[in-house]
Amino acid sequence: MSRVGKMPIPVPAGLEVTIAAEKISVKGPQGTLSLPLTGQVTIKNESNTLTFAPADETREANAMSGTVRALVNNMVNGVSKGFEKKLSLVGVGFRAQAQGDKLNLSLGFSHPIVHSMPTGVKCETPSQTEIIIKGIDRQKVGQVAAEVRAYRSPEPYKGKGVRYVDEVVVIKETKKK
Repeated sequence: MSRVGKMPIPVPAGLEVTIAAEKISVKGPQGTLSLPLTGQVTIKNESNTLTFAPADETREANAMSGTVRALVNNMVNGVSKGFEKKLSLVGVGFRAQAQGDKLNLSLGFSHPIVHSMPTGVKCETPSQTEIIIKGIDRQKVGQVAAEVRAYRSPEPYKGKGVRYVDEVVVIKETKKK
């Protein structure tokens, strides 16, 4: 059995977990998330602890038990605490400004870039060179952060561009005569 799938998930107080035949949903103070299920994994909720087991002895069911466990763990963490990604802009004249559900970026192009946020994802700009992307769905938050970073990813000679706060950009040496 999958090592990840063997670990139980403790459900914090204040969260409501509903397990149906084709769906598991988690409701908490931040919101509600649901995950469609296949018949390969059996989920049990015993005394505020979720346990996962493969429905049969196939490799696919074994792999899916770990995958479903990781996804449900992200759902439990998302509706209780939420997720956030921090981006920083490095470069002269690079600016970001959040206006409602839109993020206005000035990244040195001839035109400004307007990135609209999907539902469930919010962005903040504490300063002009910092962006914080927040939400309860880990996949959506990471996807939006990757899309914003892709507008101008860090280049290797000066390090200019949009990068994650904890990202290390290795600077190349310039060409010598």
